[in-house]
Amino acid sequence: MTRADRAEENFRRGLNCAQSVFLAFSDLTGLDEKTALKVSAPLGGGVGRLREICGAVSAMEMAAGLLFYDADHPTNEEKSALYAREQELAARFRAACGTLICRELLAGVETEEGSQAEARTEEYYKRRPCLRICRTAADIFEEYLREQEVLPAVGDPLPGPAVR
Repeated sequence: MTRADRAEENFRRGLNCAQSVFLAFSDLTGLDEKTALKVSAPLGGGVGRLREICGAVSAMEMAAGLLFYDADHPTNEEKSALYAREQELAARFRAACGTLICRELLAGVETEEGSQAEARTEEYYKRRPCLRICRTAADIFEEYLREQEVLPAVGDPLPGPAVR
């Protein structure tokens, strides 16, 4: 099962976009499922359904921070290195999807404003690009992690929790 498959499965079980992608990498971040779900929950729907930066993108970025940021040595160089990674991931997502902004990703999809989460129905999944977006974000991050040798080459067994 790929990380994209995990992200889709998570979204289909009712998790928001950020939770779906973030949880797909929780074996690497070292966070248990409950903590991963709680910390990523507010980012769904472009942060609390405000339709700002896509939650799937936010999830990639948070996971990258957990995997690559050295919090024991928070220097400007360390921040700059992380920002470069974050910008690279965002650029890859933008190239694949056209934008990082939730409301733009949902252009042409009728949605209701406000804080009420929408019921997950087959119609919901048919009219929204969110499943594809979650898969795309997970694919991008998985590929990036392989390039950085955090994950093994395709076909190799999955590792345990990542260590910087």
